[in-house]
Amino acid sequence: MEAKYDIIVVGGGHAGCEATYIAGKMGAEVLLITQNLCNIAALSCNPAMGGVAKGQIVREIDALGGFSGLNTDRNTLQFRMLNASKGAAMWSPRAQVDNVTFPLSWRKELENNSRISLWQDEVTEVLIKEGKACGVKTKLGLTFLSQAVILTNGTFLEGKIHVGKVNYGGGRLGEEASYLLSENLKKAGFVTDKLKTGTPMRVDGKTIDFSVLTEQKGDEECGQFSYLTRRGKSIKQRSCYLAYTSEEVHDVLRTGFKDSPMFQGRIKGKGPRYCPSIEDKIERFSDKNHHQLFVEPESLHTNLYYINGFSSSLPLDIQYKALRKIKGFENAKIVRPGYAIEYDYFPPTQLYHTLETKQVGHLYFAGQINGTTGYEEAACQGLMASVNAVLKIRGKEEFTLKRNEAYIGVLIDDLVTKGVNEPYRMFTSRAEYRILLRQDNADERLTGKSYQIGLAEKERMILLERKLSATDMFVSYMKKTNVQPEEINPLLKELSTPEIAHSDKIARLLLRPQVTVNDLLERIPSLKSQLKALPLYLKQEVATLSEIKIKYESYIIKEQEVVDRINKYENLLIREDFNYNALQSLSSEAREKLSAIRPKTIAQASRISGVSPADIAVLVLYISR
Repeated sequence: MEAKYDIIVVGGGHAGCEATYIAGKMGAEVLLITQNLCNIAALSCNPAMGGVAKGQIVREIDALGGFSGLNTDRNTLQFRMLNASKGAAMWSPRAQVDNVTFPLSWRKELENNSRISLWQDEVTEVLIKEGKACGVKTKLGLTFLSQAVILTNGTFLEGKIHVGKVNYGGGRLGEEASYLLSENLKKAGFVTDKLKTGTPMRVDGKTIDFSVLTEQKGDEECGQFSYLTRRGKSIKQRSCYLAYTSEEVHDVLRTGFKDSPMFQGRIKGKGPRYCPSIEDKIERFSDKNHHQLFVEPESLHTNLYYINGFSSSLPLDIQYKALRKIKGFENAKIVRPGYAIEYDYFPPTQLYHTLETKQVGHLYFAGQINGTTGYEEAACQGLMASVNAVLKIRGKEEFTLKRNEAYIGVLIDDLVTKGVNEPYRMFTSRAEYRILLRQDNADERLTGKSYQIGLAEKERMILLERKLSATDMFVSYMKKTNVQPEEINPLLKELSTPEIAHSDKIARLLLRPQVTVNDLLERIPSLKSQLKALPLYLKQEVATLSEIKIKYESYIIKEQEVVDRINKYENLLIREDFNYNALQSLSSEAREKLSAIRPKTIAQASRISGVSPADIAVLVLYISR
């Protein structure tokens, strides 16, 4: 049996689903091969999408034309805008999603595209001809041919599950690991290493006493991720709850340290620094007598709850004893234990910014195979790898995003130029241009670019143009229109900000941190009338975006000036065959790193660890000549 496709995607996680969706949407014939079709887009860890910086990524995926944002909105249990009390650059949307219907919605979306085919099997080999990937072989002995291959294998390559002293091969609890493909890639010349991640237990909600936990409700108005979502009315949201460990809980956990696979050296791979296991927390932060836990619902269709913050690979009996010492969990029953998983990843410095491998042409890596962690980081890589695979086989120019254009650009640039030595997680602090890369303006930054390559729909461009036009008019009105003291002073007094003695521009009042655009809309009828003609969904969007543009105008201008200065180095290209070893004025470390990573621009070279400003000065001088 032999079949041929434009693109083959290996792995049905979030990277694989987004890659398959994008290829099919761009008109390619695509085959998704995964070990278990019932587990497409599984939420292996927490049943949520978004969060700090991750929410910005989901918005960017949506602005580009991906499906993750739409699917999140269709299956939201609870929505919260994190960091809403801080500046707009820090706002990060997050949603609890239904762990039963979310994967099902993904599968329906893929199955309903006639250009997408699905096959349940394990890929054991990437076929390579004349230095290019040209298909795959599977465990069932089948050969599938293609013009490009995208690997999104998650934690399945050489995966090993750990619960205390018990360990065995697996890519996820209850699913087999993949061994032959990892060996095949090593033979093809790829360097591999080990990382570790983990997940908390799942608990039967019927056995939790929620009356003694702190309820955490969603936002009053349920927000959204997709620019296409139009909620007729706010959905009924499910609550999450807060619980806390104690010294008694910690003492129980410590009794299991002697059997901990992490502390006893049975796990060699490094785990995520910013999402440590509970045993790692109490060891590293021994001065803290408690840690906060988030008790999150899994689905409307099950009683399962996820104990966020209680990830563990300790023996099951220790997990049980410790859990039952937590207030509200005295009679709790575990449905699935917490566990750690160790797996192969391929250091991402072996990739170009398109996520195509340097070793083999037309072969792309996306997701945890590149050393990242998180559904959102995986999904955006799947999207970018798929876009570039389609463009490549069509002979078109590659599509990449700069650090000043998207969090996705920051993520990929970090991976390719810096590499990873621990699971990579996106944070707002990784982005130099946070004021430009806000969650509210992802469409403004990216939809036009996506539309030009045939990915974003015409509908998205029409919506974007309408929003920007309305925003420009609204901002202009506030900048040129005065408001009288008697009209606005009662509000200013109420907000504990100085009253005005003379008429002043609406925009000047909005610069005050105490004043919001919604406050002004309630007190200035002429301002409210400016939004009257807009549909309900667009009114608040335009109002919020206008407020941000006015309040942060000077900061946005300054940050853009920095971008413009840096861009001259982004546009200063380095030949692919440049001989760094011939430049003896470069440091030996710089020659080694530059030769291995082969950056495309001076700006990329400047971000490589071990390449100093002095080395960059030498390169700039040489290339300028």
